[in-house]
Amino acid sequence: MTRSDFMQRPCPICGATATHEEVRSDERAETMTLDALRPFWSGLFKKKLFFSYHRCADCGLLYAPIFFDGPQLADLYARMAPNMEVVSSDAIAATQRGYFERAARQGLSRGGYLEIGPDIGHIAAAAARHGDFGHFWLFEPNRAIHDTLRAATAGRPTTLLTDMDDLSAVPDGSIGLAVMVHVLDHLLDPLAMLTQLRAKLRPGGTLMIVTHNEKSLLRTLMGVRWPPFCLQHPELYNPDVMANLLTRAGYADIAVERSVNHFPIDFLARQAAWTVGLKLDRVPLPSRAIGLRLGNIITVATAPGQAAAARASKSLETAA
Repeated sequence: MTRSDFMQRPCPICGATATHEEVRSDERAETMTLDALRPFWSGLFKKKLFFSYHRCADCGLLYAPIFFDGPQLADLYARMAPNMEVVSSDAIAATQRGYFERAARQGLSRGGYLEIGPDIGHIAAAAARHGDFGHFWLFEPNRAIHDTLRAATAGRPTTLLTDMDDLSAVPDGSIGLAVMVHVLDHLLDPLAMLTQLRAKLRPGGTLMIVTHNEKSLLRTLMGVRWPPFCLQHPELYNPDVMANLLTRAGYADIAVERSVNHFPIDFLARQAAWTVGLKLDRVPLPSRAIGLRLGNIITVATAPGQAAAARASKSLETAA
């Protein structure tokens, strides 16, 4: 397989083809074969190797114009080893509880709950405890954790589906809260997914997305060693691009903020050491988790029906 055998694509947001290269690994993934790339598909602290990222000249998206196609990605994900969580489960749970609390501040309407890529269901569990959702729609390809996800929803009516690209089973206009945490960065056609998802939201519904922030201070400090520069991310986002993408997909009331993530101190120290070429594998370090606004953004938005209803309600109150 050669460079021309990988998919070549225009900007997945605006369709433009004019770009300039911004980030590349020493050895470019697009010059290698699929089999040669397999050992680099997953895992931190490996040699950095990824498809070169270009900046779209029209909308500013940072994306890989040459990338795996759909069947190649399906094959790679199918062969991926189980996630062994380099960050502790307690830290992950604390981070995801914070995500749900941010969505709740936006306002939780009745209806269904939809999550694409829920993993073991930290946010779904919080939604089952604190929300009033009539049905849970969870799109998770890993069948091995489906029983864990059913337990997370605490007996609420739940539908588990494995195809993360097809939301047709969900009734249009039925969802009160839709969630994607570190999923959008993996999609080849993010605009199509967000448009499909908007049709599922009911008036008063909320969309919450968490992505990496390629304009973060962490990215600047780490340079090419920033972990999100990897084979699994066909594009990476920043606040301006996220707002543009959600607007194109038909959303309103869009807010993009830095998110709080909880990390064990030993994990942060090893990441920092790895960035400058050191290894601290045998150095005892504290494992206590701390919350930092470090490298990620959380985006919340609503279907336009909610925005229109809110404006009409405010106008009536003013007139009264």
